[in-house]
Amino acid sequence: MTNFTDLNLDPKVLKAIAETGYETPTPIQAGAIPPALEGRDVLGIAQTGTGKTASFTLPMITMLRKGRARARMPRSLVLAPTRELAAQVAENFDAYAKYTKLTKALLIGGVSFKEQDAAIDRGVDVLIATPGRLLDHFERGKLLLTGVQIMVVDEADRMLDMGFIPDIEKIFQLTPFTRQTLFFSATMAPEIERITNTFLSAPAKIEVARAATTSENITQGVVMFKGSRRDRQPSEKRKLLRTLIDAEGEACKNAIIFCNRKIDVDIVAKSLKKYGYDAAPIHGDLEQSQRMKTLEGFRDGTLRFLVASDVAARGLDIPDVSHVFNFDVPSHAEDYVHRIGRTGRAGKKGTAMMICVPTDEKNLEDIERLVKQAVPRIDNPLAAATKPKTEADTAPAEEKPKRTRGGRGRRKTEEPETVEAEAVVETSAEQPREEKPRRERGGRGRGRDREDRGAKVVGMGDHVPGFIAMSFEERIAS
Repeated sequence: MTNFTDLNLDPKVLKAIAETGYETPTPIQAGAIPPALEGRDVLGIAQTGTGKTASFTLPMITMLRKGRARARMPRSLVLAPTRELAAQVAENFDAYAKYTKLTKALLIGGVSFKEQDAAIDRGVDVLIATPGRLLDHFERGKLLLTGVQIMVVDEADRMLDMGFIPDIEKIFQLTPFTRQTLFFSATMAPEIERITNTFLSAPAKIEVARAATTSENITQGVVMFKGSRRDRQPSEKRKLLRTLIDAEGEACKNAIIFCNRKIDVDIVAKSLKKYGYDAAPIHGDLEQSQRMKTLEGFRDGTLRFLVASDVAARGLDIPDVSHVFNFDVPSHAEDYVHRIGRTGRAGKKGTAMMICVPTDEKNLEDIERLVKQAVPRIDNPLAAATKPKTEADTAPAEEKPKRTRGGRGRRKTEEPETVEAEAVVETSAEQPREEKPRRERGGRGRGRDREDRGAKVVGMGDHVPGFIAMSFEERIAS
């Protein structure tokens, strides 16, 4: 079995690694570190949660241990798709380089340009940045990339999803042709393959897992859910989420809950807090300071539930996440792999559950097609509350209690109906039919004798009521 001591890393780096408690490198680390230390380009393909960050920070620190940084000219560059991932890379660099004199700067949005400019002016060995903020500094004339010796692109497939590929190509053209490139991605889309063919020179390809596969340490499941009514489906869906959390009991130590839209992130977080769950939202519209504070609380265990958009799906190394709940089925199948990759990390067990409404079934099919396996179905725990009523639950109409409020829909009992019928008969008996006033409207029936009304009419039967029966013989004769 390979150990970190077998990888020709700097002794100061090995000392820092030992203090973190790691002894054995992951497959991507064991495959990527040796060719990186040789100065070769590296193309690493591995699913999230396999330790890609250390696979480029460790050789980078070892190779940069000699040399001196110059003002505005960083010696190495790490590109990350999101602020959170860039900040995480910076934390890992601080942990592994604490016994060296290497310096770093973090260029991300939501932070003052003035502080970042001051760090760049002092000169840094490692510059960690998101593509947009990096180009902002370059276009302002505050940064030169001609001194970059090592360039790292992390989570390249996420860069593609977020539309950063044109920025990546521009940054590649601003760096020296002789640079060393370390390129990491979980999937290999055609556009990413084109970039690697263009900007990497005979790279060492390390693929430790089939592209877009899910970890075997993660127990997956999906609940097929349909609300009782369309307007009630969102609230019933949130109730289902709470029921799934409660069903896990103490096994659910903490969890990340993913939503597709930022507005749903806020609604779900607010709903969970309303029902007594310790939850907080995180998405791109929040202030950077608030996002970092929320992440820190989730990492140190003071926050149990993190409700997030896909800004938190890629590359965040949050230890001991026991559960991932997909409140929405992700629109892109690849995002499912990265979402559930937040649990089951470093060989630990994890659980991932998803709620699928009828409009999301096509996205679920895309996910199953991508990972080449069916996501196991879970029984809906709310089914008992929403199942159709049985005959015992439904009483006959005549046995239901009478409606007492308002006159509309009021039922009459048989007794009043009988009394009313008897009253009609008595009235008819007291007032003979001959004494009824003759009809004057419309002229119909004028000139007919009263006796004709009770006469037998051919074809009308023997018991036709008198007020209906009419004699046709007189009219025919006339």
